[in-house]
Amino acid sequence: MEFWKVLVSGVLVSWWVLSVNGANLPPCQFPAIYNFGDSNSDTGGISAAFEPIKAPYGVPYFHKPSGRDSDGRLIIDFIAERLKLPYLHAYLNSLGANFRHGANFATGGSTIRRPNETIYEYGISPFGLDMQIIQFEQFKARATEMYNQAKDPSEKDKLPRPEDFSKALYTFDIGQNDLSVGFRKLSFDQLRAAIPDIINQLASAVHHLYEQGGRSFWIHNTGPIGCLPVNFFYILNPEPGYVDQYGCVKKQNEMAMEFNRQLKDRVIKLRTELPEASITLVDVYTAKIAMIGNAKNLGMADPLKPCCGYHVNYDHVWCGNKAIINKTEVFGVSCKNPSMFVSWDGVHYTQAANQYVADRTLNGSLSDPAIPITQACHKQ
Repeated sequence: MEFWKVLVSGVLVSWWVLSVNGANLPPCQFPAIYNFGDSNSDTGGISAAFEPIKAPYGVPYFHKPSGRDSDGRLIIDFIAERLKLPYLHAYLNSLGANFRHGANFATGGSTIRRPNETIYEYGISPFGLDMQIIQFEQFKARATEMYNQAKDPSEKDKLPRPEDFSKALYTFDIGQNDLSVGFRKLSFDQLRAAIPDIINQLASAVHHLYEQGGRSFWIHNTGPIGCLPVNFFYILNPEPGYVDQYGCVKKQNEMAMEFNRQLKDRVIKLRTELPEASITLVDVYTAKIAMIGNAKNLGMADPLKPCCGYHVNYDHVWCGNKAIINKTEVFGVSCKNPSMFVSWDGVHYTQAANQYVADRTLNGSLSDPAIPITQACHKQ
């Protein structure tokens, strides 16, 4: 195991890098991935359920809209590639889906806690984490029944093998929208007081999957939400103390770090409560803040400026939309080179940013325990 240090905007970020032979563990043969989350890992769920995400989303990499809130691949896509599995189809996608190697229950705008507002108000999905777990349980029961009743092998090819549910990797990337809703509706003290309940509901979801036979869990913590460019669309000149050393909203990032601290403590308890489970907690926050703080040295554009959309002073046209500004029709188009940007549309990351984070997390260097995703079936 090697120790690396990176200087990010004057702050020393350190992490352990697991050597290839350090763990002496055989690679896991995950036959499938079942993912739960929000737009950071949605591969078509919200597009299937509501209005499809339109161009230029997806166009730079997939050459067409792909149901993803990015120009290209998400971290979940890089996870699938690393495990040599196909990209996940959304559970809600009724046409052309193949679920032999897993399913994606994530939808853009999803929260851990059950939402009490509609998607038409602020974009919060009706498919909260509890509903995603219910959908999984229904999927597992129906897929197993259909598999066992199928007489033709071709009928089984698009269905998961019943024995694969216990061998699959269960991934989570959710919680950012709970903080976003909290910043909009609650005081910082009220949101801080709500975090234990949010974390416990995430733990409850893991419990449910464990009871369904799941044993390998890969859980992302939440990223530096204060660094999303959308925070500054209507705050052009923040007051002293409003931003941190990265230029991000200080109190929002502090809340994200508190969420992550409590999540880490709860995962430690989960390992005791679920003795047969292998639970890996992944520090995507550190990977993202390192990228944001070091963007210039990485040859990337200002991380607080989005690639796609029209954002000039207080005039904003979101990516893929159009509007009349000063009697002129303005389009929210993509920049020429998305690979140079951290932010795609002000809320979501570019493929280049997602790949940066994946490259620094899938090898185990920012994981607890420090094992790569290819060995995440091994209980530590």
